[in-house]
Amino acid sequence: METLTLTIDGQEVKARRGATVLEAALDAGLYVPTLCYHPFLPNFGGCRICIVDVEGLRGFPPSCTTPATDKMVVRTKTPQLQQLRREVLELTFTEHPRSCIDCWRRKRCGPDDICLRNVEVTERCVTCPKNYKCELQNVADYLGMKNMTLPYTYRKTPILKDNPYFDRNYNLCIMCGRCIRGCCDARKIYAIAFNYRGAEAIPGTAFNRPLNEAGCKFCFTCVEVCPVGALMDKKAVWQTVPEWRDYVIPCQGACPAHVDAPRYVRYATEGKAAEALAVNREKIPFPHTLGLVCVHFCEQGCRRGLYNNPIGIKDIKRWAAENDREEIWRKYSKLAPPTGKKVAIVGAGPSGLTAAYYLQKQGHQSVVFEALPEPGGMMRVGIPEYRLPRHILAKEIDEMRKIGVEIKTNTRIESVDELLKQGFNAVYLAPGAHKGMKLGIPGEDAARVYDCAAFLRDVSLGKKVDVGQRVVVIGGGNAAIDAARVSVRLGVKEVVMAYRRTRAEMPAAEEEVEGALEEGVKIEFLTAPNKVSMADGKVRMEFLRMRLGKSDASGRRSPEPIPGSEYTQDYDTVIAAIGQAPDIPAGFGVKTARGNRIQASEETTETSRPGVYAGGDAVLGPSSVIESIAAGRKAAVSIDKYLGGKGDIDEVLVPREANNPVLGRDEGFADWKRDHLKAIPIEKRVSTFDQVEIGMDIEAAVKEAKRCYCCHLRLDIPKVKAPPVAEAQGRVNGFLVGSVLKG
Repeated sequence: METLTLTIDGQEVKARRGATVLEAALDAGLYVPTLCYHPFLPNFGGCRICIVDVEGLRGFPPSCTTPATDKMVVRTKTPQLQQLRREVLELTFTEHPRSCIDCWRRKRCGPDDICLRNVEVTERCVTCPKNYKCELQNVADYLGMKNMTLPYTYRKTPILKDNPYFDRNYNLCIMCGRCIRGCCDARKIYAIAFNYRGAEAIPGTAFNRPLNEAGCKFCFTCVEVCPVGALMDKKAVWQTVPEWRDYVIPCQGACPAHVDAPRYVRYATEGKAAEALAVNREKIPFPHTLGLVCVHFCEQGCRRGLYNNPIGIKDIKRWAAENDREEIWRKYSKLAPPTGKKVAIVGAGPSGLTAAYYLQKQGHQSVVFEALPEPGGMMRVGIPEYRLPRHILAKEIDEMRKIGVEIKTNTRIESVDELLKQGFNAVYLAPGAHKGMKLGIPGEDAARVYDCAAFLRDVSLGKKVDVGQRVVVIGGGNAAIDAARVSVRLGVKEVVMAYRRTRAEMPAAEEEVEGALEEGVKIEFLTAPNKVSMADGKVRMEFLRMRLGKSDASGRRSPEPIPGSEYTQDYDTVIAAIGQAPDIPAGFGVKTARGNRIQASEETTETSRPGVYAGGDAVLGPSSVIESIAAGRKAAVSIDKYLGGKGDIDEVLVPREANNPVLGRDEGFADWKRDHLKAIPIEKRVSTFDQVEIGMDIEAAVKEAKRCYCCHLRLDIPKVKAPPVAEAQGRVNGFLVGSVLKG
């Protein structure tokens, strides 16, 4: 790179040819105050704060637009320059209301009400409340303006709250133009510009339309570069954000395994299934399975869901798995040489198999012991085949066998000591939670009352199950829905679900509830079982009508029985689907907690015994596949360290590419709706265990992926260099907040 040499404040500085004076100074670690400049944006030169004195030039040019030249001599801190900067800032402050320290203490304004609630104020103190310093305030402190009192005119511009993500309070605007340059020059969206002229000028949309109608893509670039908080996140203002990355990328932050959803969704926009799948396999060994059955925490976190529908992240994962023709991930997958260490894994469910997979890749021989005749745990015996075809799960498990994982089925482990005697150096306990919970009502031990876990297990393993023609399922979770839909496929004429709350409180996934209703399942809400008896070969179930009372620990309103509301119904079979518990043998020798769950560290999965770890449903209670996979990853890290490794199980299975900062403009983008997957005809669904949902084609996948807000691009925006005297360390929006935010 060609360089040149100049002198700044008596210091010889090397700069790349083509750099501005400001860039040369900042690259050399020299601070020059500025407000309109931002390293992510094209230079503007409008604020006049970064003016400098250059030998041979008349006047004081802005350093952000003045090209650096060889042998140039520049002064940035002369008394005259500092005075001129203060005069410019004084003019800025005359139209910049802020919560002065006096008003803050007298509670005339609040932390979420920056504009003083439209109170007319004639003079203000140039001091932000303690610990809340924007860039403007830091520059004012640097120039020695602290505690000055200045008159100002309040603009009385309405605060705009026309979207669910951030507010626009142009009473705070200093006309730096950063937001407009971010939207137009960096992202090429062109949703905002300067409106009006002269003293009336202000950023905004054409004809003051709402942001969604102006083409905004809600990428938060304008918010990120705003130096004064005129644009502020609704959820990250005046409050602690402990994990800034998880806040900025809520889909990835919500995923227990932290799968890089933005990265594989970006590949999907380009139709690159192999690359998208490789990104998934960097964190999970069951991408296809999860593309079918994941409870998609990522979609629950997706920011677009606050506006219309979240991105179909799970469906895109499935598309990638079904259309990977290149298997790029194999080229970069690492497999360490054998270490001579052996690990016993109890349970071939998602947690145990995940731990085994990553430990094997670290060079430790992994042997999985499974009590059932087939591996897969609840993925194999708890999730019906119409949701998860057996060949898909089997293929992903075979990938584990290919790298050396040994799986022993029909082998129930009762003692950890026996495993250690066999020469295993560590043990991971992941036996799942296969024991159905009791209803806790009289008569529930009747012959025709089944527990859901046993019912689904028997059906999944091909056993003959006769439940008659009229079935009631007690519960409202995904397992209850599965039991009801399986009953339909077994030829049951009438399937009823009884749930003690309303549909709004049902823990089952919305799409699963819809599927059950489409297949003819009836749901009786605000209904709870009270007593079971047998009459004429039928199961007579007494129910109570319920009403919702106060919220409980789960945040849902507690159901309360309505006195005198008892009624009875006769069924051929009752299936109790109110939860499952682990069945932990005493021979494991580990401490257990409520519900017979193994006590283990949330961070490391360590149990009360050295060298013995535990995770999945045996620790969490009934949980999702992705939560169990995340626990298996944690266990692999901890066990690898215990065996002398570094615990580095992370992989990059497709080379990382720099993000394209340009989003471009798409008319109507904000209102693009999600197209949900189509399903096979109802008449076929209810008579077979064929897979219900039909996957995406490439056109649908690309279309869905392009709905993404690309929230992750916000993290690519660099920080503005703070003045040497600035005490603040973290940031949000442009606010520098001492020890509050980690930006």
